[in-house]
Order: sequence, then structure tokens, then C-alpha cells
Amino acid sequence: MDRLDSMRAFVRVVESGSFSQAARDLNVSQPTVSKQLAALEARLGTPLLSRNSRTLAVTLAGQEYYEATVRILEDIDSIEEKVLAGQSSPSGLVRVTLSPAFGRLYVIPRLRAFQDRFPDVAIDMEVSGRHVDLVEEGIDVAIRIGPLSDSALVARRIGDMRMITLASASYLALHGKPETLDDLRSHQRIGYVHKGSVVGWEFTAHGRRITLDGGGAFRTNDAEHVRGAVLAGLGIAHHASWLFPDVLASGEVVRILDDHAPPPLPIFAITASGRRMPSRVRHFIDFLADICAEEAELRITE
Repeated sequence: MDRLDSMRAFVRVVESGSFSQAARDLNVSQPTVSKQLAALEARLGTPLLSRNSRTLAVTLAGQEYYEATVRILEDIDSIEEKVLAGQSSPSGLVRVTLSPAFGRLYVIPRLRAFQDRFPDVAIDMEVSGRHVDLVEEGIDVAIRIGPLSDSALVARRIGDMRMITLASASYLALHGKPETLDDLRSHQRIGYVHKGSVVGWEFTAHGRRITLDGGGAFRTNDAEHVRGAVLAGLGIAHHASWLFPDVLASGEVVRILDDHAPPPLPIFAITASGRRMPSRVRHFIDFLADICAEEAELRITE
């Protein structure tokens, strides 16, 4: 059996934790993957995986071989890609996951330009607010906001998200404009729900971070419903500025308590580590970074 194919099969088994998933990823049968791994272990004279009917673990030798193999495969793929770059344009499928509002407001309107430049690249967009497992679900790129804790991810910072407090001009004319953080407690608040809980409102005051209860008479887990609720005069919201640039410019919505705004949160395009990044994925991440760079409310400020 081809040694490189066996090495690729081993890497996919380690990263997916499953022979069957590795077979699906590589578009081969599960027995083929099993034979490739057996041949690899026979050639090396040592077990790389410890497996039984319920568990699959990497041995010490397997971990060392995995780390070296990833580097070797990345070098080979990089060289091949450089050679092919002058012969053909990027092609294939890019699977991306992002939030509904960001996709509809910023990505979809510009996607035609990307497709005109790379006509052989197809985009499969999963619109979701949840954090997916990139390897398990076969996702190439995910957009995530805020500090990252998973070291198994490769992250590129593409923008910043600024949290602002705001309300419609009609709401403020009727209920008054809050001048202090304490004033917020007497106002209707539009709550944003994430993972089943209402997200607290973070502010800065006297050099320290303060979090207020984000609950209110109206709560939703959808960013565009937060926007709709603000425009309907249902109350005050604390949300991403990129959701409101047009109505802020027109004066229909008014920013308040800017002196207490928290620092911006980084926006990352993430991919799984240990994978070769195809040129089509790299170009799509460049495309996302360009979107953020062009928008004042998404641009990196630090």
C-alpha cells in the first residue's frame, strides 16, 4: 500500500478518533483504513494505536509518529500546492459556519464577488450560533468571537466586535435617556440568550469591569431579533455595533453610555490544527478578513 496514503489515514484516525469517520473523510472503506494502519504498524514494528471495542487511544510511539507525520504531510502538500498554483485555480468545497446575522448582513452580499474570482469553489454555509466541533463535523472554517481556549485550533484574527448600548430615539424620547449605569435598572432591557442563558451586559467603570444583568421583558437568541426589538422601541439593548450601522447613521437609533463601553472582542476565523489548509480555504479566510477591514464596525482597532 502507498505509504503516504497510510500516513494520511493514520492522521485522520487520530484527529477524528474513529476508523469509520476517517474512512468517510478519505472517501474509502473502513476495511481499507484498517489495512493501511495495520501495514503501517507492521512496517514500524510497533503499535501506534491502542484499541478495543469501545475505546481508541494513541500510544506514546503513535503520538510521536503523528506529530512528525503531520509536519511531513504539510510540507508535501505545500510543495504540491505551490507547483499547482501556476497551473490551476482553487477548486472544491469550503464548509463554513457562522452566525445568521453576520452571514446575511456581511457575507452573502459580497459572496458574488468571491465566486466571480474563484468560480470553481463552492461554499457550504452552516448558519448556527453554536460552537461546532470542526473535525467531527467536517467544517473548514468557523467564525468565533472572544478569547479562544482550545489549543487544537488555528486562529487568524480578522476583525473586532464592539459592544455598544443603544435604544431607538422614540424609546428615549418617551422614557428618558440613562445617564449612569444605575439608571439602566429602571428601563426595559432587551436580553440576548446564548446557550440557554441571558448574556450579562459588560461595562467598564473606574478602571474595572462591571457586569449587569442582561435580562428584561423581551429576550431572544437571535441577533436580528435584538435589532428588530430595538427598532420597535421595546427597550435598551447592549449588543454588537455591526448590527446597527445604518440606523445609527440615520439617527433612528442612539448610542448611550459610551464612556462605559467595554474593550472590543476579537473576531477569529478558525480552522482545525493538523490539517493542511487548501488554497480555497485560505482564499475564503482572506475574503472574510477583507470584509471586516472594509467595515468600520468590524475593523481591527488595536
